[in-house]
Amino acid sequence: MKRRSQHDSLIDLHEHAEPGEHTNPVPWLLWITVLSLTVWGASYFWLEMYLPGQGSAASTAAQSGAAKAPGPDGAQIFASRCAACHQATGSGLPGMFPPLAGSEWVNGDAHKLADILLLGIEGALSVKGESFSGTMPTFGGTLSDAEIAAVGSYVRLSFGNHAPALDASLVKTERDRLGHRATPWKGGAELKSAQ
Repeated sequence: MKRRSQHDSLIDLHEHAEPGEHTNPVPWLLWITVLSLTVWGASYFWLEMYLPGQGSAASTAAQSGAAKAPGPDGAQIFASRCAACHQATGSGLPGMFPPLAGSEWVNGDAHKLADILLLGIEGALSVKGESFSGTMPTFGGTLSDAEIAAVGSYVRLSFGNHAPALDASLVKTERDRLGHRATPWKGGAELKSAQ
């Protein structure tokens, strides 16, 4: 057996000890988080299975959406096509774009509203006693009867308006009646006189 020199003993003193494995306990905060998520997940699935629709707002919205017949979203059409002029509140811009809130054209004859949406309007138009002279684009060539009915219904039921919804069959009837006309209405006078 070889005898260790004094030099070897000094080297051993400068080296680190071999690493060893220790058992580290899982932090208590991690245990609480895992337990909380497990309880939440189990209660979520239990509520969905035994009390459908009570578990979350998303499932309630999905179920109410499933109950409605699928169709165009009038609010979305309004936001993308109408809100820039008539504003998101339906108040319009004074002297430029007429308000939809409380408008006699919105709350009045549904046929006239369908006519305005189908062909647009340019020229003088009186709304709530104030005169507007501008141009509203025609939507008859770009929106279907169902989409025009959806946006018309949205406007008739929003901004404090309480008129009955606009029906797609009424829009189709007006579209057929107007035939191939593509020019906008020349103000409120022509629109009023149209049969």
